[in-house]
Amino acid sequence: MNGLGEGHSEQAGRPPEARTPVSEEGEVGLAQQAWTLLFELLHTHMRNFPALAAEFDLSPVQAHVLRQLGEGALAMSTLATYLSCDASNVTGLVDRLEARKLVERRSSEQDRRVKMLVLTEAGAELRGRLMARMASPPPFIAAMPEEDLAALGDIMRRALKTQ
Repeated sequence: MNGLGEGHSEQAGRPPEARTPVSEEGEVGLAQQAWTLLFELLHTHMRNFPALAAEFDLSPVQAHVLRQLGEGALAMSTLATYLSCDASNVTGLVDRLEARKLVERRSSEQDRRVKMLVLTEAGAELRGRLMARMASPPPFIAAMPEEDLAALGDIMRRALKTQ
């Protein structure tokens, strides 16, 4: 076994929410192992996200907004929901992005009271550079053998198809 289900000693120092649940038989299910490892990998890598955003003179939240806006116009209320914050917080965030001429507000064609956010040309260009940088794999992934990378890519594509 790889240590994920072997007793609780390696987990004793972790907060309860970070511990890997164990079945009654003391074994961790394969799906749970895979998900726990994937989550830990992503969480560890996301610690670098503030520095990555700063490379573009963005806060992490601003970088998330630019990433989200690449899929098209977005209502400010939808953005608030996406960010799990109050609409008043989104106003300040959008004000800062608008001051940099990265986004602009437009009235919705269906309801003029609804403000839609769209990327400007400068915002789309910055988003493109940000996305390219985000797509650059970390060294520990880039160093994996090609057959492992191909298998990992296949697995991730299959998992995403089920969404």
